[in-house]
Amino acid sequence: MAMNWAVFRTRALTALVFVAVMLVGLLWNRWSFFVLFSVIHFGCWIEYGRLIGRIDASYNTISRMHKLGVMIAGWSLMLYCMGNDYQLADIPLSSIGLALGLVFAFALPVMEVLFSKQFNMKNIQYSALGLLYISVSWALLIHIRSLDAEWISGKGAWFEEGKLVPVLLVVSIWINDTMAYITGSFIGKTPFSKISPKKTVEGTAGGAVLCVAAMGIAAWLMQLPVVPVCIIAGIAAVAGTAGDLVESKLKRLANVKDSGRIMPGHGGFLDRFDSLLLAIPFTWIYVMLFL
Repeated sequence: MAMNWAVFRTRALTALVFVAVMLVGLLWNRWSFFVLFSVIHFGCWIEYGRLIGRIDASYNTISRMHKLGVMIAGWSLMLYCMGNDYQLADIPLSSIGLALGLVFAFALPVMEVLFSKQFNMKNIQYSALGLLYISVSWALLIHIRSLDAEWISGKGAWFEEGKLVPVLLVVSIWINDTMAYITGSFIGKTPFSKISPKKTVEGTAGGAVLCVAAMGIAAWLMQLPVVPVCIIAGIAAVAGTAGDLVESKLKRLANVKDSGRIMPGHGGFLDRFDSLLLAIPFTWIYVMLFL
C-alpha cells in the first residue's frame, strides 16, 4: 500500500488539533475531562444510531424520546462515576447519576411501547448494546479519572494516577494508529482482516511494537514505572485494534465509509474513538486488579 501524502497531511493536521483539544480536556481538571467526554459520548451515540438505522430500518421507527432517553441514561452512568467530591447544589453528581439511571431504566421500555410507531424488541436490544458499547466505556474512563492514587517516580516526583492513566491510554492509541498507518503504508502487504481490507499484518504488528517501545522509553525518561506503562500500551494496541475492527464491521454492514464527518481525514466520533471504546474496559480491569 503506497503512502498517500495528501491524505497523510490531512490526517496529521487533524490529529494535531485533536491532540491539543484532548490534552486540554484530559489535563486541565476533572470538570474539563467530564465535559470533553460528555461531548464525545453524545457524538458517538448519534453516529451509532445512524449506523444501526442503516443496518436495520426498524430502528428508525423508535421515537426521538427513546433515542434521547437512552443517551441520557448512558450519560447518567458517567455522572455516577464522577464520585462524591463533585456536587451540584450540594448534591453529589454520583447521586444525580444514580437517580437519572433508575428513572430511565424504567422509563425507556415505557417510551418504546407508548411512543414508537411499532413496538420491536430488537430496538431495546440495540439500545442496550449501545449502552454497553459506548456509555459503559466512557463511564469506566470517568471512574479511572476519579482515582486519587499516586505513582511515585524514582526521583521522588509524583504523578496522579487518575490523571496519568487516561493520558497514557489516549497517547498509546494515537501512537499505535499512527505507527500502524505509516508501517503499513511502507511495508504492508498481507491483509489482516476481510473486515478492514486496508489493514495489514505488517502494519498492525509494527504499530503495536512501536507503540509499546515508544511508551516504554517515555516512561523510562520520565521515571515512571516502565512495566505498567508498557502493559497499558499493549492493551491499547491489541484491544484498540479489535475496537477498530468492530466499528469497521458496523460500517460495512451499514454500507458507509465513515461514521461521520466531524474530523477531516479521520471521519466521525466513532471513527476516531473506536479503538479507545474497547481498550478502556480492559485498562480499567488492569488498573483495578493490579494498580
